[in-house]
Amino acid sequence: MAYTTIDDPSVYFQTALYTGDGASSNAITNGGNSDLQPDWLWIKNRSSSGGTGPNIIFDSTRGPTKDLHTNNNEAEHTNSNTCKSFNTDGFTVGDSGAVNNNTDNFVAWQWKANGGTTTSGGGNDSVSTSTHQANTTSGFSVVTYTGNGTAGATVAHGLGAVPQIVLLKRRDASGHTWQMYHHSLGNTHYLQLNNTDAALDGEVFNDTTPSSSVFTLHDFSTSNGNNGTFVAYCFAEKQGYSKFGSYTGNGNADGTFVYTGFKPAWIMTKRTDANNEAWNIQDNKRSPFNVQDNFIQTDSDAEGSAGGTGIWDALSNGFKLRQNLSSTNNSGSNYIYMAFAESPFVSSKGVPTTAR
Repeated sequence: MAYTTIDDPSVYFQTALYTGDGASSNAITNGGNSDLQPDWLWIKNRSSSGGTGPNIIFDSTRGPTKDLHTNNNEAEHTNSNTCKSFNTDGFTVGDSGAVNNNTDNFVAWQWKANGGTTTSGGGNDSVSTSTHQANTTSGFSVVTYTGNGTAGATVAHGLGAVPQIVLLKRRDASGHTWQMYHHSLGNTHYLQLNNTDAALDGEVFNDTTPSSSVFTLHDFSTSNGNNGTFVAYCFAEKQGYSKFGSYTGNGNADGTFVYTGFKPAWIMTKRTDANNEAWNIQDNKRSPFNVQDNFIQTDSDAEGSAGGTGIWDALSNGFKLRQNLSSTNNSGSNYIYMAFAESPFVSSKGVPTTAR
């Protein structure tokens, strides 16, 4: 049997924990087995003193000083004191409290794309202006485009494979929510990263499944407003590195097992069949043991904890839900997830690998 799995996920994704120093320049390094220069950077203040700060996102296409917040519908901000640069082994932040408040604890999730090098459009691209920087090995691309206000508009993503997730945000105007296509919901429904709503029935993605070259948009101002500027983050599954799927909760401490084919380093989940249910993110750095306890919510401000009882177990080939929590494991309820690997379950040579 042939395997094409990614043996070292840390080349493409890493989590860094750091303490703010309030200085005008604080360089954060990844180190470890594989240094990583991030192209998509997501930072959150974890401390109680500053934990009300935003979930703040940067990418190397828009540039390090430009940020978006996952917990609101504001336009893009430009601030030279937030992320100052993307470095060969990490990134540098300035003295903004959102990313470097003195003595506060922060988490930074980092994904690699194409080192900031972009390609313009594509053969089936119909919007007026678009670029993408894609990493076809890891199945991740950062896309920017200018909307044309036309139903059926197509945008090139550069992955050369069908993306299972497209996450987009209008940049030039406030009042526009984050829109997510997730293949488990089909092309007629979408989620909003900055609120707790259930999956919504709507034509954001023109009721059209993405192809290996483009994703398709309706004429809505939030996703394709004429002359509006947008960014989209696209993901295609890669064996041993990423998995984007769904599961049904069982309401039991001996919860549902979700097979990913790797030991997860990062998981984001969302209940899709009920309102007022938060997005939850957990990772293997804030909770370094198998039973993961600490969570961050994309639509909220503060880091939370399950009180030591754990929300899910990180296993060598997937994750297992714990507790009867409505937002993660309610009996009979439906959930979607995104997961990235710490270690593949089987190497590219077909040899089982250990989680640690």
